[in-house]
Amino acid sequence: MIFIYWGESKITWKKGSNNFGIYIKGILAQKPLALNYNHAQEAVKTCKEHKVILGVNQNMRYDQSMRALKTLLERGLLGETIIATIEMRATPFWQDYLKEYDRLTILNMSIHHIDIFRYLFGEPSKVVASTRTDPRTRFKHTDGIAIYILEYENGLIAMSLDDTWAWQGETDDSERDVYLKWRVEGTDGMAKGTIGWPFYPVPVPSTLDFYSNKSKGTWFRPRWKEVWFPDAFAGTMAQLLRAVEEGAEPEISGEDNLKTMALVDACYESVHEGKKIRVL
Repeated sequence: MIFIYWGESKITWKKGSNNFGIYIKGILAQKPLALNYNHAQEAVKTCKEHKVILGVNQNMRYDQSMRALKTLLERGLLGETIIATIEMRATPFWQDYLKEYDRLTILNMSIHHIDIFRYLFGEPSKVVASTRTDPRTRFKHTDGIAIYILEYENGLIAMSLDDTWAWQGETDDSERDVYLKWRVEGTDGMAKGTIGWPFYPVPVPSTLDFYSNKSKGTWFRPRWKEVWFPDAFAGTMAQLLRAVEEGAEPEISGEDNLKTMALVDACYESVHEGKKIRVL
């Protein structure tokens, strides 16, 4: 049994590998699963045809604050969700191979936030997005800084601002004001928190603060020592191992991730068309 960490959105089947009795049972694919929905669909189809279980490394789903927030929502402690926001002010490291593609921030960074909105709230009905270039990113691109809103049939709006410029001044000793924070407001309470990723490699754990009219009427502030990156990888790998052991679909299956890829495509369509896109 071999597990492949599929890191650059394509599978390389080693020539003659079957002669050595190698059989692939599971693949943990890095996000994005592919460059667009159609290519992702081909990957899912190929794995199904070869009876290979495909999981996707959307590891934000295994951040402690996100798992705890999901529990709050499922227990109804925040009531009906009214608005959810993510605000990222940080400077990602863009790998060299991304210079060859015509998609940047939404496909490679915002996909975390788009997927976590799906994980928390389900499938939106409409999306609208706006982008501009990031002056720090020297290679050709269109979506450096991205703002997008997911609209739900029940009235919920989920919005993210992904600022990859995050101005830090003209000198190295300028004060850094980078962060990744989130907030969810409901009819019976609210939750807010931070993700420590922008300070990597310094290990900064995520945080969660919440208040609920249905609890003791006070703020709760659980804390953890683990950090989203890289500790959450244990969750994405475990969900694949369990799926292989049980012969079932992983929690973050390729099939499920197609819906995230569809939203990514919808964001780009919204940018190019200059209008709101219906995704249902």
